[in-house]
Amino acid sequence: MTVVTVSKGPFEGQKPGTSGLRKKTRVFMEPGYLECFVQSVFNAIGGAEGKSFVVGGDGRFFNREAIQTILKMAAANGAAMVIVGQGGLLSTPAVSNLIRQRGTDGGLVLSASHNPGGIDADFGIKYNIANGGPAPENITAGIFEQTQNITEYRTLDAGDVDLAAVGTTSQGDMVVEVVDPVTDYEALMHTLFDFDRIRALFASGFTMRFDAMHAVTGPYAKAILEGSLGAPAGTVINAVPSEDFGKGHPDPNPVWAKTLMDEMMSDTAPDFGAASDGDGDRNMIVGRGIYVTPSDSLAVLAANATLAPGYKDGLAGVARSMPTSAASDRVAQKLGIASYETPTGWKFFGNLLDAGKVTLCGEESAGTGSDHVREKDGLWAVLLWLNILAETGKPVMAMLNDHWATFGRNYYSRHDYEAVPTEAATAVMARVEDRLSDLTSQSFAGLKVTSADSFSYHDPVDGSVSHNQGLRIGLEGGGRAVLRLSGTGTDGATIRAYLEQYTGPEGDHSLDAETALADVRSAMLEITDMEALTGRAGPDVRT
Repeated sequence: MTVVTVSKGPFEGQKPGTSGLRKKTRVFMEPGYLECFVQSVFNAIGGAEGKSFVVGGDGRFFNREAIQTILKMAAANGAAMVIVGQGGLLSTPAVSNLIRQRGTDGGLVLSASHNPGGIDADFGIKYNIANGGPAPENITAGIFEQTQNITEYRTLDAGDVDLAAVGTTSQGDMVVEVVDPVTDYEALMHTLFDFDRIRALFASGFTMRFDAMHAVTGPYAKAILEGSLGAPAGTVINAVPSEDFGKGHPDPNPVWAKTLMDEMMSDTAPDFGAASDGDGDRNMIVGRGIYVTPSDSLAVLAANATLAPGYKDGLAGVARSMPTSAASDRVAQKLGIASYETPTGWKFFGNLLDAGKVTLCGEESAGTGSDHVREKDGLWAVLLWLNILAETGKPVMAMLNDHWATFGRNYYSRHDYEAVPTEAATAVMARVEDRLSDLTSQSFAGLKVTSADSFSYHDPVDGSVSHNQGLRIGLEGGGRAVLRLSGTGTDGATIRAYLEQYTGPEGDHSLDAETALADVRSAMLEITDMEALTGRAGPDVRT
């Protein structure tokens, strides 16, 4: 086997976003495109010589081919070992767990998360560091710098590794260990949750539907929910990972998980519903007749986490991304623990988790997790909900009503304006940013602006500062609107408007969210001049 140096690069636009590099699949399939990015990663971390890595993905189109390319390149760059999931499959939280458990130097996750898959859809890759979390900004900046100057990559002239069989083999001088993707992750879950109590819940007649959305959590959910916990066969649907996610959109929200939502709102609904996304790091929680927003889910989990064995000693603190509602802040205040507001992107939680400042973290984009790994974890959130339901004996709707009666309700909705021409999206943001200093004390749609700023984050652990993380507009009466351009799409730009209205414990918690948010939405539209600048009469997706 011979190391081959190939002259190639640089390629335009290989700047990692909040979740790595995402492009159309055909772009990644261009000769040298994937290779130059992977070589840039190795170069940016001081080389791969003598290091070990975890590699896995969500099974989308081009996943297996990309892994074989990475294995050859890792070997050519002198890596000592690569741990890879059987069939090339590993959920993102499972990758994080293996990095931490096996003490590797990092890992490469092949996924575009909740984006569609297929040759004409999306692909992605990101680098996770030795703590198991996404690479922080200083490393992603180094990777981007390398992509701008790269002129060659190294690979091995060798055949493919058999990823179908669990066991140890080699790629040149490098050891390749193929592992069952579920085993180590499930073992971790056993240390956090009372499996006997959850098993008894199912044995009592409790019913559930979990939609794996033809994505990577299918094997995990089948093994844990229907296997170890004894849920009836058929509890997990769409359980076989597909290269194009069954021609669906593996985003666990009421729009794309409509089949599950319809069932949960029907007269024959199970007691509990849940879904996870393409790479297994996001979750959707639904009760019989009620959808739980990710912001509320984080707050309820924080308020009740001590009912699970892994958190019985209490929480150090709770962190949320800035666009996420303040519901978890109210829980933290009542519990007497710290709360943190960070930029969007799970990497910002890493320092807080490593420093022991927080135990639970969450984002409004359906990501929730804890200090058990350094990624958000969809199935973990589902299991924590199940553990809490088993301990309390309450249905989801009662859990929410009790929570709101104690802490108040943060009505919340996210409006996505997708694939907006980049120039128009930039104009919307510029219009608001240019007016920030003048907005305070002005009234829009009958609501007075009480605060307006561009969010900057000062990391309390390492002192780093991240500017321009979203525009925040506070409104009288407990209202808030946040505006961001998303970094997860591949076409044009997505404008995300996050709307929030707080109602105290004694207020009316029975309103439809969009009704409760009508005035906040009108104020946001007036401030942004959204329709005139984008030509959109309304958002493409409401969640």
